[in-house]
Amino acid sequence: MPATNYTAELLGLQDVIVTKIEQTDACQKIYIEMPRRPTVCPCCGKLTTAIHDYRTQPVKDAPAFCKKVWLFYRKRRYRCECGKRFFETNSFVTRYQRMTQRKFISIIEKLTDVRSYTSAARESDVSVSTVIRAFNLVSFPKPQKLPEVLGIDEFKGNSGGQKYHCILTDLKSRQVIDVLRTRYEHDLIDYFKTYERSGVKYVVSDMYSTYAELAKTYFPKAVYIIDKYHWIRQAVWALETVRKSVQQRFSKSHRIYFKRSKHLLSCHSGCLTEEEKQQVNIMLYASPDLSTAYYLKEKLYEILRMNDASEQRHTLKEWIEEAGESGIGSFEACARTYTRWFDPIFNSLIYPYTNAFTEGSNNKIKVLKRNAYGLRGLVKSFV
Repeated sequence: MPATNYTAELLGLQDVIVTKIEQTDACQKIYIEMPRRPTVCPCCGKLTTAIHDYRTQPVKDAPAFCKKVWLFYRKRRYRCECGKRFFETNSFVTRYQRMTQRKFISIIEKLTDVRSYTSAARESDVSVSTVIRAFNLVSFPKPQKLPEVLGIDEFKGNSGGQKYHCILTDLKSRQVIDVLRTRYEHDLIDYFKTYERSGVKYVVSDMYSTYAELAKTYFPKAVYIIDKYHWIRQAVWALETVRKSVQQRFSKSHRIYFKRSKHLLSCHSGCLTEEEKQQVNIMLYASPDLSTAYYLKEKLYEILRMNDASEQRHTLKEWIEEAGESGIGSFEACARTYTRWFDPIFNSLIYPYTNAFTEGSNNKIKVLKRNAYGLRGLVKSFV
């Protein structure tokens, strides 16, 4: 049986001959070269085997076995009859580079996580400028088509003098599609006009009128859904407004008690212990308005737990009527909002899509921006 060069195989580089290995406590030095073979001259196209000279190039490789790895590549320079001198080709280090391609890929992979350039440079044992150059070489192709389930949202930014940037996501495959510089209607129209839009079946957003108009005009066959969080919090905010109004009439100690126990009022009663339910009853006894507001909040939570769509629709309309006639200003405003957005709100109850992934992406973007604080132009290049 032919002998197998397990050392070269373990190294994972194609057609490489390992000539020597030196070990230290912190580093491995591996001396390699390519097999001699006829090579095509890049100038005249003829084959040549004539060697002009050798040069040893140190190349930084990805770490292995908890040690840094340096490859000392003894590369040949061939000579052609036409007078051209040229180096042999290889598959592991590109021209003008001093690190292997897999080292370069490992740096890029570190940047896919939420971390700073400095952190990635420290872990990769390279300079910060090298990490930045690696990041700048990565291209982000424009998406070929819009997804079946399109999520639209915005996040606060400071790029190009814009206060808000728009983010588009694929909520089915949980991927960021694109980040736009503004959330203005004319910019979004110009963007969506460049795509075939018939494949979009669902559009999910918050209660921003521009998104609603876009969904109606440019995605007429798609189901428009308001993210659950954005319309449910309207009722929670209405309850909070009532609580704040009620506690202002109490002494300082009672106000502090109400404030520290506010999470008990916003939480669903089914998730409370008996002791916590007693605390809630004490707070509700203090004000009829607070008791009514709590009842409306609990009824809304019950609607979310219903399984029958027709029952949900009927009960939600009843809730809007009750809130509108409650005499509580914050809930009357909430009822008007629900009436204006009733169809997309109801769609969120019967379809399983929310903007949770988009909101999570927004949070990750904010963390990346914070990590990049002080780096000029990073956010501008990102969006």
